Amino acid sequence: MIVCHCTNITDHDIRAAIDWMRAADPQAIITPGKIYHALGKSADCGGCMPLFLDTMRATDTIGVPMQLRALRAGSTQESANEGRSKGHRIPQQVPAA
Repeated sequence: MIVCHCTNITDHDIRAAIDWMRAADPQAIITPGKIYHALGKSADCGGCMPLFLDTMRATDTIGVPMQLRALRAGSTQESANEGRSKGHRIPQQVPAA
């Protein structure tokens, strides 16, 4: 099945790229960008991304390496603010009268 019409990528291409990357490095974190790169292509319009991600998730060898599985459990939106305080915005300046 064609997943990305812009670049003519099929579900078979995605699975083959994932299998190839997993065989080369079992600890690799596989992303859509890495799959496009492995196939010698680049994303165009992005309309395929939901189907692209569904295809990736359905692949048996996509698994997250064991060492990385617990990393997301402790992360929250609040702690993902790169160390900035809550009031990281510049206060609005009142024009001089």
